[in-house]
Amino acid sequence: MRIRFLTSTPLDIRRGSGTYVGIAVLARALRELGHDVVLETPRLRLPVYTAERLLFNRGLKRSAGFDVTVGFDMDGYRIANQARHVAALKGVIADEVRFERGLTRLTMGIQARCERLHVLRAGRVIVTSHYCAAQVRTLYGATREPAIVPELIDLAEWRAALAAGNASGPAGRFVVLFVGRLYRRKRVDVLLRAAAALRRRIPGLEVRIVGNGPCASPWQRLAGELNLNGTVTFFGDVSRIQLVEQYRAASVFCLPSVQEGFGIVLLEAMAAAKPIVASRAAAIPEVAPHGTLVEPDDPESLAAGIELLYRSPEVCAAQSQAGAARVEQFDAPRVARLFCEAATG
Repeated sequence: MRIRFLTSTPLDIRRGSGTYVGIAVLARALRELGHDVVLETPRLRLPVYTAERLLFNRGLKRSAGFDVTVGFDMDGYRIANQARHVAALKGVIADEVRFERGLTRLTMGIQARCERLHVLRAGRVIVTSHYCAAQVRTLYGATREPAIVPELIDLAEWRAALAAGNASGPAGRFVVLFVGRLYRRKRVDVLLRAAAALRRRIPGLEVRIVGNGPCASPWQRLAGELNLNGTVTFFGDVSRIQLVEQYRAASVFCLPSVQEGFGIVLLEAMAAAKPIVASRAAAIPEVAPHGTLVEPDDPESLAAGIELLYRSPEVCAAQSQAGAARVEQFDAPRVARLFCEAATG
């Protein structure tokens, strides 16, 4: 089968984050199943991402040379009036925008209107979770039920990378790891406040923040105001190899986000056999029901969840084992087959 992928998501992990990872792994898995996948991406880069996306979509043309066209998120909304066009949403932009402010909110609002048109025009719609399906119905007025195909992870690749180094973390440290783009909805500020409460309760506490984004500077200032120097480290964007090292060194993985369409980082944590503490919000309970789930936007609740894992090696071991078993269902070859079935009907 010949498949056309349309995406203006930056094709590198530093800028494209989880969306890039999901698309890249899916394309590779489909090719390994024998399909011909052609990616169409912007040729012209602009300083404003939304302008770049709009220009990319304006230049798209319909093509009869493919069995199916898959447009990710808003991409493809102008040419979606055909039966073999699939709108594949990694998240729901109209849901994400509710948690943002200023220019980010304005530009994402434009993208959300385009994504709504994409959903309403496409022959088929695929989303990554039941949570996303509900948001598509509520926020975009979709009348047809979207197909649900989860995100995927290349377990063979991850396990090989994890096995290549030393599995132990820093001696005498309890390392809490966050990975993600630093948007308001990720609620890293809640993690910082939880860390401030835990410094005296967990000797050797270390919080590692991996990723970059609009909130990097204000959250770094907040860490300073909370006197978290020596406890919290911001690593910014890292390479894939460095990311694996961060998972390897972690004692637990933490995702305090209040909005996740899926959360590929949860799969990465499971593949690394790490216990998880996360908000009971959005798609997180679907993806990681075995984790320690806490009240969103509540620093003390998050602190209590982290402390529970620190004081309960048995709970950590059980979560590690459960996660390592659960992540098998998200392995790339299996999910790629599900995606093909959903895309072709």
